[in-house]
Amino acid sequence: MRLADVDPARVLPLAPLVVGDASGDAAAQALAEQAWGYALAQTGQVSEAVTHLRRAVRLGVGKAAAESRMKLAFALVQQGRAASALREVDLAVPVLGARARGQRAVILYHLGHLDDAFADYQSAERALRRSGDRLALQRILVNRGILQAERLNFAAAVKDLLEAERLARELGRDLVVGIIAENLGFVESRRGDVPAALAHLDRAEEIIAHHGGQLAPVLEDRAELLLSVGLVGEAREHASQAISAFRAEGRQLKVPETRLLLADAALLASDWAAAGKYARAALAQFTRQGRHHHAALARATVLRAALSAGKPCRISDPDAMIAALAGRPAAVVQAHIDLALVAERRRQEARAVSHLGIASRARSGGPATLRARGWYAEALLRQRTGPRSALAAARRGLRVLDENHAALGAGDLRAHSALHRADLASLGLRVALGTGRAADVFEWAERGRASRFLHRSVRPPDDPELASLLPQLRATVAELELARAEGRPAVKLEHRQVDLERRIKNRSRLLRATAGGPAEPVRPSELDLGDRVLVQFIEIDGCLLALTIVDGRLTLRGIGTVAEVSGLLERVPFALRHLAKRPRPDVRKLLHATAAKLDELLLPRADRPLVVVPTGVLHDVPWSTLPSCRGKPVVVSPSATLWHTAANRPARARTFAVASGPGLPGAEEEARAVADIHQTANPPDATVDEVLKILGTAGTVHLAAHGRLNPDNPLFSALSLHDGPLVVYDVQRLDQVPETVIMAACDVGRSVVVAGNELLGLAATFLERGASQLIASVVPVPDAATKELMIAVHRRLRDNLPPARALAEAQEELGEPNGFVCVGA
Repeated sequence: MRLADVDPARVLPLAPLVVGDASGDAAAQALAEQAWGYALAQTGQVSEAVTHLRRAVRLGVGKAAAESRMKLAFALVQQGRAASALREVDLAVPVLGARARGQRAVILYHLGHLDDAFADYQSAERALRRSGDRLALQRILVNRGILQAERLNFAAAVKDLLEAERLARELGRDLVVGIIAENLGFVESRRGDVPAALAHLDRAEEIIAHHGGQLAPVLEDRAELLLSVGLVGEAREHASQAISAFRAEGRQLKVPETRLLLADAALLASDWAAAGKYARAALAQFTRQGRHHHAALARATVLRAALSAGKPCRISDPDAMIAALAGRPAAVVQAHIDLALVAERRRQEARAVSHLGIASRARSGGPATLRARGWYAEALLRQRTGPRSALAAARRGLRVLDENHAALGAGDLRAHSALHRADLASLGLRVALGTGRAADVFEWAERGRASRFLHRSVRPPDDPELASLLPQLRATVAELELARAEGRPAVKLEHRQVDLERRIKNRSRLLRATAGGPAEPVRPSELDLGDRVLVQFIEIDGCLLALTIVDGRLTLRGIGTVAEVSGLLERVPFALRHLAKRPRPDVRKLLHATAAKLDELLLPRADRPLVVVPTGVLHDVPWSTLPSCRGKPVVVSPSATLWHTAANRPARARTFAVASGPGLPGAEEEARAVADIHQTANPPDATVDEVLKILGTAGTVHLAAHGRLNPDNPLFSALSLHDGPLVVYDVQRLDQVPETVIMAACDVGRSVVVAGNELLGLAATFLERGASQLIASVVPVPDAATKELMIAVHRRLRDNLPPARALAEAQEELGEPNGFVCVGA
């Protein structure tokens, strides 16, 4: 039995032999069957475990039978048969006392009777401390720690789990140490400390896998954690894997819980139909398992999916649903918000106010996400008394989230976490539009876009492991490209690349930001535009608006639908690609007609330099192709705040550096020509380390290298250099980046746009790290076609023209349309 507890995988091949040897001795056979069943349950073979544990109960008497009943109850509850488990453990309580009472508390917890479970834990803990039963005490502390986390008593949860870990180590229960690490990850996830949670889950996965334990709970907890920072795709993948593993192990108890995670992921992805489907499936399974508390969670999710889809909402007893959610503060708050929306639909104003009033109390304490939902409810409530008060509440909610996310060191976590700002930012924008004040609309359009750039510059801390992984990836990619060029098998190298990218991504997410914090968006009165015109684009309810600032005056106008503009935009890169390969009159005519229509829709009639703040589909517009932009300086910026910050940075000394990469026709020649203009060196066969050095020291850097935007994994977007790729993670680790970066490569000016108009990619990372201007293409262009344009740009930079004007004049001089833009200021 001791071996089944500390190393269950070793028991499984021995168990049949021991049972056979015990034939004829009922007591010995009962003990052997109990050990076999317990080892099976520990390793995820729950159905087989139940068979052997029932046999142990039949063969055993007295305390031995009670021990088997207690372990049988554990297996039954994993199958989702909580009522049967409760019957078995109740029969064991008179014999085993506190130990069985602790197991009973676990079952009550899964049935949703949290207060009863906590009372049993308290009673059992006192008795076990008196008796000195360290093994049973360790189990009690683990399970009580989980319940404490559900109730948001995080300090108490961590205290229980750390004491349990100490006891598990003393008892030699190494697998349990891994399970406790998983639960510590769950606690930190609920608390909102993402790097700490990821570190615990990584440790748990390593220990549990080493001892042949069940990894499905780690997958489930990781899915919940990834959802908390808006990484919907990764969360969905982990949740699906967890469901498959739970089913394979016969642990039906956890399947509907993980289905609810899939429903939450679908809600965040605005897939209301899928959210409703997953939630209804979970509801049916919870109901079959007799878990009425969890059924209420599923019912609340079904309600939210229907509300989001604009469908009729049927709920027979909302008060009963709220009561069943007791002990789950986040679920209670969200249910009150949703029920308020239902009441508003039914014109039950008093009921709506009551629900929002209860939900708004959450703003005063708890994790950041819970407090933010409380402020969201408060903003909805204050709409009834006045827009200024509602906007103040929405600001407070955003501040709570931004302060919490400021600690994240990984760029993808900071970007995707903006998904949870969406409700507050959207509410603020709607209220601002309702006021009719353009200044309010400007503020909330800024608050709802590129919030990552509102934070002061964030650099992840130095990390030796990450620093060692990046050169390994570089060497692997270089070897892989050589193998492909020579026609050699490359499968192992491809697998190594995927593994290294996974390790780099996971390692970077453990890091905390060493500086930074949220800053307020710029006010229109603070913008020193001079003779420039600023156009800020806004997307709401499938429509586009443009807010224009000319000589300090703000004007708001409608543009049209997103679908209409998207349809036009799709023609532009098509035309540019074809014109670059073989000019054709019909394609040129298509480009001119499309550009003229876009110009008419999007831009004001003003012959002045432009600052464009795009949204959604407009991030990839090659503005120089529009008639009113030809020869005119146009700066594209993710937000007006970023433009203001970049425009007001003290100018740095204009030092120039040049580097080129392999496999790009004309790159070496282009780099030599640019180097000659500035009378600077052009290092042959530039490596990543050499380029990182010049990026960290020069004021203006020209990179003539093949570039690649990785839409599925944008932080591995790269520039190809002679020893492998320079990726986003390399740029993030620089202490300083150039004031001006020019990337004459493919379409690396593009970024992946995620929720909240957050941008990910090389260009976005240079801006986030402090570059003031970046010239690059947002449309794939033939690499050989850039040389003359780049030479024309650099001649003007040598003559001290600002980058945007240098690019505009160079494009006008050459006369051919292209996809290059100036981003920043």
